[in-house]
Amino acid sequence: MDATKITCEPQPHLTLDSDLATINELLIEPLTAVTFLEIITTVTIQSNDIITFSFIKMTIRPPFGHRMRDTHFQFSSSYTPLNHGSFGAYPRPIQQAQDAFQKQCTERPSTFYVYDLPELIDQSREAVAPLLGADPKEVVLIPNATTGVNTVLRNLKWEEGDMIVYFSTIYDACEKTIESVREMLGVEVATYCQVLEFPINEESKLGEFKEFVELVKAMGTKVKLAIFDTVLTFPGVRMPWEKLVQICKELGVLSLIDGAHGIGHIDLTHLGSVSPDFFVSNCHKWLYTPRSCAVFYVPLRNQHLIRTSLPTSHGYRKISENDTLEDINNYFVSMFNFVATIDYTPYLCIPAAISFRNTICGGEASIRQYCFDLAKTGGNLCASTLNTHTLPILPGRETFFTNIKLPISFLRESNDKSHATSETTAFKPADAEKIKVWLNKTAVKEFDTYLQIGWHANVLWVRLSAQIYLELRDFEWVGEKLKGLCERVNEGEVEGTKRVDLAGVPEAQSSFICGSACDD
Repeated sequence: MDATKITCEPQPHLTLDSDLATINELLIEPLTAVTFLEIITTVTIQSNDIITFSFIKMTIRPPFGHRMRDTHFQFSSSYTPLNHGSFGAYPRPIQQAQDAFQKQCTERPSTFYVYDLPELIDQSREAVAPLLGADPKEVVLIPNATTGVNTVLRNLKWEEGDMIVYFSTIYDACEKTIESVREMLGVEVATYCQVLEFPINEESKLGEFKEFVELVKAMGTKVKLAIFDTVLTFPGVRMPWEKLVQICKELGVLSLIDGAHGIGHIDLTHLGSVSPDFFVSNCHKWLYTPRSCAVFYVPLRNQHLIRTSLPTSHGYRKISENDTLEDINNYFVSMFNFVATIDYTPYLCIPAAISFRNTICGGEASIRQYCFDLAKTGGNLCASTLNTHTLPILPGRETFFTNIKLPISFLRESNDKSHATSETTAFKPADAEKIKVWLNKTAVKEFDTYLQIGWHANVLWVRLSAQIYLELRDFEWVGEKLKGLCERVNEGEVEGTKRVDLAGVPEAQSSFICGSACDD
């Protein structure tokens, strides 16, 4: 329910903190099941001594699913949003909050940037810190996770013989940042990429990581930094980041966590106690803030390592020998409060986003449970339609993603004959990119949806995102659409691709995956 004006008897001024019970005591006609997200402070005294309070938004709390979508989200009516993980989405009340901040900035630009903005950013930092179990002094706001990774890599002092360790599933821009930093340095910094192909034996991979760091350390090479994710971009799998942080601490390695898919997605209230060396997470992906907004966590012990923001801000200054640790830490926060003139209003919407999640959605646990369940059930439903399966996940590693194997077969070099299939032809792996692009573009053009399709472990997967505005029927719908698209691929509709007759292929390549009958 939307409304713009409510009348009540003359009473003291209402504030944003006024709850429904308080307001109902004043209203001539009490309201039920209504959440007041923001109240315009202006009032009008009418001739009959009745005060009119103007409300930006009042809304009934709808159930998750399409009712939530219709009430609070602004998607085109024909669009099916199955890729929340890439760029996020935010509800109408958050859009209205941003509009109000932008109006405030437009009306008094200098006043807003000089006086209002610092206090508003502090409020956002204080609001988001509890979701990380962190001290607000350890938290600043930046545009996105990529900026955070760049900030760390370009601030650390690198020496000859240092090494950076990461996994093959690293986000592409982060890997390219490593390459860029190495190119600009005057010293040789080594890198090591540990291969991950899911499903994995988690304990085995953790052991390999630890053994490698110990080995190179014994050989005189210093692993200075390890980079890993909370939840991978592709495939959408949750990493054992807490255990990796612990290993890094034991071995004297700095840990940088790319938590792009973190806050608002998985529980991070223990992050402060796990205490990685650096952590960054996008708020605009899963926390429902406008784009772009991210939280950058640096514990007090490491803030002296971050000497500048990117770009360098007005808050930068040289650190003198007389500066105390408290001086340095205060400097860290102020350095990020104003980093050049940009639109900071997405940062300022964090309190409104958290309020929406608590009051309309029932809190973080409620959101997580719905999305975990929908990802699992919806993924299995879609996979059943395709006659394939989802990527297995370990207990306690649930995410809002489901990764579904597409029924398109590819050759692979392997002597493993366990992937028997009744099919007699398969595509070459070199065709995967063309097929991926065709599937994506065709889905956009013909079905008004975006499919996040990726190549992992010699398989084409589709990564679908569960969200509070989706239902099982959305996964059923996309399963049927994907089935038809994959049939067209297998029939040769993608230009420049061709299925190979397995009868003429060496046995080492004839074991292939992602056919309708095979199962990893």
